[in-house]
Amino acid sequence: MGASSSRRRSPPSIRSVDPCRHAHGSSSSGASSSCPRSADLSSTMKMDGNTRGGGHCEALKSYNLGKTLGASTFGKVIIADHKLTGLKVAVKILNRRKMKTMEMEEKANREIKILRSFIDFIHPHIIRIYEVIETPKDIFVVMEYCQNGDLLDYIVEKRRLQEDVARRIFQQIMSAVEYCHTNMVVHRDLKPENLLVDSKYNVKLADFGLSNVMHDGHFLKTSCGSINYAAPEVISGELYAGPEVDVWSCGVILYALLCGAVPFDDDNISKLFNKIKGGFYILPNHLSDLAMDLIPRMLIVDPMKRITTCEIRDHPWFQNRLPRYLAVPPPKTAQQAKMEIDEDTLQDVANLGYDKDHVCESLCNRLKNEETVAYYLILDNRFRATSGYLGAEYQQEMSRAQPRAILIEVLKALKELNVYWKKNVDYNMKCSWCPGFPQVNDMLLDANHSFVDDSTIMDNGDVNRRLPAVIKFEIQLYKTRDGKYLLDMQRVTGPQLLFLEFCVAFLTNLRVL
Repeated sequence: MGASSSRRRSPPSIRSVDPCRHAHGSSSSGASSSCPRSADLSSTMKMDGNTRGGGHCEALKSYNLGKTLGASTFGKVIIADHKLTGLKVAVKILNRRKMKTMEMEEKANREIKILRSFIDFIHPHIIRIYEVIETPKDIFVVMEYCQNGDLLDYIVEKRRLQEDVARRIFQQIMSAVEYCHTNMVVHRDLKPENLLVDSKYNVKLADFGLSNVMHDGHFLKTSCGSINYAAPEVISGELYAGPEVDVWSCGVILYALLCGAVPFDDDNISKLFNKIKGGFYILPNHLSDLAMDLIPRMLIVDPMKRITTCEIRDHPWFQNRLPRYLAVPPPKTAQQAKMEIDEDTLQDVANLGYDKDHVCESLCNRLKNEETVAYYLILDNRFRATSGYLGAEYQQEMSRAQPRAILIEVLKALKELNVYWKKNVDYNMKCSWCPGFPQVNDMLLDANHSFVDDSTIMDNGDVNRRLPAVIKFEIQLYKTRDGKYLLDMQRVTGPQLLFLEFCVAFLTNLRVL
């Protein structure tokens, strides 16, 4: 692996080698290159009147177009307001003539195909695509707007992140990548520039221009992406399945988050290739033991020995303070399509003048029209703070209740599942659960729903000795800044899968107000 624990005097820059300026050397002839980062070419020039949006008013008639956020070789990104809802979006404009001149049509068509499939993707850390509009001259991709730039700018500003901050971001990234893989898409260009930062400093995976669809039994061979983040097998032109190259890139990103630099860097492209192919890099000694264990497992040169996304999820460093909504492996898009329509959002769309039944029909049939765009814009902005895979609908309902009433319902659900608990402080409890073991302690509430003395609660040490498959976890009720309440469950010890099994059972038994 070539890793050591010595401190590096002059860490390399985090900025990746731009493949638009540097050839891929020995890469295969099918190499693709990513465009210069938007932040380096961004423009703040405002457009008004008929010139606003470059004359795209008819195609984008549902939007009020604003300033240019960034530009690339064959397109640009502008900010816009959705007229009906007043919510902000970003619009990526791709010019067909320029793409044809640069022989990038195939790349663009593949990206559009993937983006269209991503319209149905519902993930809190993948950029939301609301609609794709095609004209003879241009392609318009209307997507979620992230106001805090990209992750590269954030890392450069902070130089290097504290491990807890880096872990939170990395957990979000890996969840998004795992979701892509679950839906048979490999990104192939993972780097901080392609991870956008929203208003709450959560990351959103974006730019699927080099992505491809995976097929069982088939391998990919295109050498693409940014050199500093590309896996050895990619720059060598070897065949690869897909997920393993994204894992390598995520390892480089994790290193960059914790060290403020990329592990592989050299002004000489040939030497840079040799470092990547040989896996030669240095681990700074300020990293924790667990981080120093995880990074080398992700940066193993042999893809067959490289850690998988599932193994990363189970790693102790990754599991530490893992948010509940990220604790469950992501579902497939087909499963998400079965989610119930949110009635409040549906009513909001109906209030805009659309027929409610027609909106429901469009949503059920996965149609893309003005009303479904409005629906998803409103839905995303309403639930962005608390959305997740596991029980998001319960979180939303509970957020409207009072904390004491919420906790009463939580305790009732815990009792039904034969959970032992002990109150720490107000609205915080330590819990223990073993499937199939009978409940022996009484409810923690008296007839008036008041807490009883903690000393009456049985310690579950004996339980652990008799039944080793015990899950210990903590429950904490938080009040958010907007005055709502959020229930957080954190596993302390015990098998991860057993904890997920409990979470499903708990949400099934929870009676929200």
